[in-house]
Amino acid sequence: MPPRVVSLVPSLTEAVAASVPGALVGATDWCTHPAGLDVARVGGTKNPRPDSVLALAPDLVIANEEENREDDLAALRAAGAEVLVTEVRDVPQAFRELDRVLTACGARTRPRWLDEAERTWTDLPPPAHRTTAVVPVWRRPWMVLGRDTFAGDVLARLGVDHLYAGHPDRYPRVPLDELRAAAPDVVVLPDEPYRFTAGDGPEAFPGLRCALVSGRHLTWYGPSLAQAPQVLAGALRGARR
Repeated sequence: MPPRVVSLVPSLTEAVAASVPGALVGATDWCTHPAGLDVARVGGTKNPRPDSVLALAPDLVIANEEENREDDLAALRAAGAEVLVTEVRDVPQAFRELDRVLTACGARTRPRWLDEAERTWTDLPPPAHRTTAVVPVWRRPWMVLGRDTFAGDVLARLGVDHLYAGHPDRYPRVPLDELRAAAPDVVVLPDEPYRFTAGDGPEAFPGLRCALVSGRHLTWYGPSLAQAPQVLAGALRGARR
């Protein structure tokens, strides 16, 4: 029998569900993949309900240092739960952490999707040219990708250099006027964590090319990694003014 696992990270929920059937007993309200996942829901990534997690008697709770709050994880540990916390700042680290999580969740062999995803990124050809970008992840206030982020590394490997990669903060708040004045080649607008859409986001950047991209393929580390280069490259090619 696999261990009883509660996942507080949507991408890890998808990875475990695809690799260790029956291991997941709980997940967050934001865990949307795989579709139809039938497990108990324990709240949000930023506000899980510790009592709901503990009521599931998990052998392991999986979390992420960026998506989950340390206070919540500390409360779970204090109540006796074992908590595995991942740190993912670039693509190679994502594969290492996925290996660690899936092994801890009872995977007896490395899943095929993980091998395929890693090959996809290892065999990725060098970009033919490079493009500058700003990458908002929130508005009201405007926040963008800064230094040392997984999504920033994903884009860099596809030839997209975001202009705040050297900022002291990982997700700096930047005034809209400054973002416009930076004059990037493209504004990359993912549909999570803020849900940018054709009618909510591009209008703030008149005269600039905007690419609406899948947040799952930009920010999740799991089975979506295998399709991410193709999906994101297609969205970037379709950027419009």
